[in-house]
Amino acid sequence: MNKNKIAWFKDISLGDVELVGGKGANLGEMYNLGIPVPNGFVVTSTAYFEFIEENSLKAKIKTILDQTNPDDPDQLLSASKKIRSIVRQARINDNTAISIMKAYKRLSDYGGLKDVPVAVRSSATSEDSADASFAGQQETFLHVVGEANVLEKVKECWASLFTPRAIFYRSKKKFDHFKTGIAVPVQRQINSEVSGIMFTVNPVTNDKKHIIIETIWGLGEYIVQGKVTPDQIIIDRFSGKVASQSHTSQTVQLIQSPEGTKEAPVPKSKMDLAKISASQAIALAKIGQKLHNHYRRPQDIEFAIAKNKIYIVQTRPITTVQVSQKSLDSQSKILQKPDIIGEPASPGTASGQVVIVNDPKHINRVEAGQILVTTMTTPDFVPAMKKVNGIVTDKGGQTSHAAIVSRELGVPCVVGTKTATKTLKEGQTVTLNGTTGEVWLGEIDKTSQIPQIKTSTRELRTATKIFVNLGEPDLAKAVSQKNVDGVGLLRAEFMIANIGLHPKYMIAQNRQQQYVNTLAKGLLSFCQNFNPRPVIYRATDFKTNEYRYLKWGKLYEPEEPNPLLGFRGAVRYINSSDVFDMELEAIKQVRNKHGFKNLWLMIPFVRTPQELEKVKKIVTSAGLLRSPSFKLYMMVEIPSNVILLDKFIDVGIDGISIGSNDLTMLTLGLDRDNQEVARDFNELDPSVLWSLKRVITKARKRGINASICGQAPSNYPQLVEKLVKWGITSISVSPDVIDQTREIVSWAEKKRISGQNNK
Repeated sequence: MNKNKIAWFKDISLGDVELVGGKGANLGEMYNLGIPVPNGFVVTSTAYFEFIEENSLKAKIKTILDQTNPDDPDQLLSASKKIRSIVRQARINDNTAISIMKAYKRLSDYGGLKDVPVAVRSSATSEDSADASFAGQQETFLHVVGEANVLEKVKECWASLFTPRAIFYRSKKKFDHFKTGIAVPVQRQINSEVSGIMFTVNPVTNDKKHIIIETIWGLGEYIVQGKVTPDQIIIDRFSGKVASQSHTSQTVQLIQSPEGTKEAPVPKSKMDLAKISASQAIALAKIGQKLHNHYRRPQDIEFAIAKNKIYIVQTRPITTVQVSQKSLDSQSKILQKPDIIGEPASPGTASGQVVIVNDPKHINRVEAGQILVTTMTTPDFVPAMKKVNGIVTDKGGQTSHAAIVSRELGVPCVVGTKTATKTLKEGQTVTLNGTTGEVWLGEIDKTSQIPQIKTSTRELRTATKIFVNLGEPDLAKAVSQKNVDGVGLLRAEFMIANIGLHPKYMIAQNRQQQYVNTLAKGLLSFCQNFNPRPVIYRATDFKTNEYRYLKWGKLYEPEEPNPLLGFRGAVRYINSSDVFDMELEAIKQVRNKHGFKNLWLMIPFVRTPQELEKVKKIVTSAGLLRSPSFKLYMMVEIPSNVILLDKFIDVGIDGISIGSNDLTMLTLGLDRDNQEVARDFNELDPSVLWSLKRVITKARKRGINASICGQAPSNYPQLVEKLVKWGITSISVSPDVIDQTREIVSWAEKKRISGQNNK
C-alpha cells in the first residue's frame, strides 16, 4: 500500500495538515486523544496532486479561472461547472485506485461487514486554519457502500475543490488555487439516531461561559443545511450543568437507505420529544471542553449519537469572531495557559500591579490603576474597587458581592480563584480576563479587550419596564441617560459604606443628623437624575459580618455562624428601629424638603407576614403613607415569601421584587459565597423557576406589580422570555445589559402577542 496516498487515523496528527487537510488532521488528532471518533482513513493530498498532474488538468483549469471574474455569480457558476466536469472525466491511476479499495476493504473488515457504509468527506489542505474556514465549501457524501462507489465519491470530492463558493473564497483570501490541495477522509458511517453541532463558546456573542449544543433527529446534513430547526441546550462551562434548553418539533429527518440517504417522516411519538437528555448533553460538553482545552481555542464540533453512544465526527476552530487582526493577535496571548483560573465575574481585560488587601481597614493602600487582590470583598471595599483596573478574589461566585459591584462599576473581575492571595505577590504585574475567569502573570496589549456588542435601542420601547440595579451615586447621571425606566434596586449599602461608621456608633455620638444628611444626599443624586422615573430604595440589608467591617462595628454586631440566615433585613428594623428611623428620615428629606416624589421604599428579607405588618407600622408612624406617589414594595427572596405570598399581599403592599440571588440560595440550601458549593448555585434550577412563575402569576392575579432585581436576568437572557410570558411588570438589571435586556424583552413581547393572536 502506498502510505503517501493513504493514511489511517491512528497515524495522523495535527501536524499533517498539508497531507490530510484540516478535517483529516483533526480526525487523527482526536482519534489519538481518545475521543470517540469512528475509525477511518484519508486519501491524502498527494493522491490529488498526482491526479491533477497525470491528467494535465492544471493548465486547463487555470485558463478557465483566468477568464473568470469571481465577483460575477454567473461567470463563477459557469467556471465551476466546466472545471468539475473536467475533473470527473479524468482517470484515477491504478495504483491510487487499488490503494483506496484495499483501505476500504480493511475498514469493512474492522466493522465486521462485507461492505461497510462510510462517509466520504472533503478536507482542503488550507481549511480550518487560524484564519480560514472552508466549512461547507466542498462536498460530503453519506452512506457510501462498495469499492466502486467510494472511488467515485473520492473523485467528486476532488472536483468539489472548485465549487463556486470555494473558488470565490480562495480568491478573496488570495490563496493559490493550485497550492491548495484536497484530501478525502473515508470514515465509518454512524447510522445516527441524533446528530448535532456543538460550539465551545457562544458563536453569536463570543460568550465563553457557555457551551452551545444543537441537535436534530436523523443524519447531520439537515442541521448543516438548516433544513430543520434544532433543539438547543446551553451548558454552563463552569458548573457543568444545563443552563437552559429549548425544544422544537421536528417532522422530517434524513436517514440511511439502500440507495444512500433519503428523507423520511419523524415518527409522531418522537416529533415533540427532546432529542437528547441532560446527561447526554453534559457528557457532550465534557468532550467539547476537552477538545477546547486541547486545541486551546474555541471549537465547532459535529457529533452523532447511535444506540445511546456518542461519536465525534469533526472539529474545527471557530473563525467567525468579528475582531480586528490586531485584536486577534493580542487575544492569542490570552489564549495561552493561564496561571490562575477562577470564575468570570465582570467582563473585560485589565493589567496592573497587584495590591493585596484582605482587611478593608487597609484600602487606603489601594491606588488608581492597580489590580485589587483579596479574599473576598465587602461593601467597605467599594471606594477601592472604584479606583482599580481589575479585581481578583479567592472566594465567591458570579453573584457574589465582588461580581455584582464590579459589573456595576464596569471593572473587570475574576472571582473564586481559591489561591490568588497566596499565589500572587505584592507589586507583581498581572493581566486578568473577567470574561473567561483567567489570570496571567505579566502585561498584555490593551487592544485585547473583549469587543462589546453595540446596540441601538435608544428609541425602543417595551410594555415591560426595564429598570437598573444601582448603588453608587457617582454613576447615577451616566446611567440615567440610558434607555431605562427607573431604578429597580437602589442599594443602601454603598452609601452607608462611604459613610464608613456603624450607624449605632453615630447614634451614640448624637450624630444622627449627619448620618441622615449624608444618606439623603446620596438618595437625592439618584432621584434628581432619574426624575420622574421611580427610584426604589431597598432599606439596609447588611448582614452582621458586613456591619462588623464598618468602623466600630464590632462593638454592636454579634459574630454569627451563618449571617445569611441571621440578624438581617426586616427583623433588624423591628429590633433596632432607631437605625431604620434614620433611613426613613432621609427618605422624607428627599421627598418633602427637596420635592422628589419618585423615591419609593422596598423592605428586604421579610420572614413572615407578621414581620411585614410590624415594619409597615414603623413606616406609617414616620409619616410615609402609601399613595400614588409613594409605593411600598417587599422583596421576595425567602421560600416563605413564595408559599405565603397571598398573606403578605393581604398586609398591604404595592409590589414585590424578586431577589433571585437569595431566593436561589435558600431554595437550594447553599451559600453562593462558599467556594465549596458555589458551583451548584443555579438560578435556572427547576425549583427556582417554579417559584418565580408562582409569585409573578400570583402578583398579577392580585393586581400588584411584580419585578425581579436579582442577577438572574443579567446572567441568563433566556430567562427573560419566561418572565415576560408569566407577566412580569419590570425587570431590573445591571447597567451593562440594559440595552441587551430591552431587545430581548421586545422580542419576547412580540412573540407572546403573536402566540396569542395565533390561538
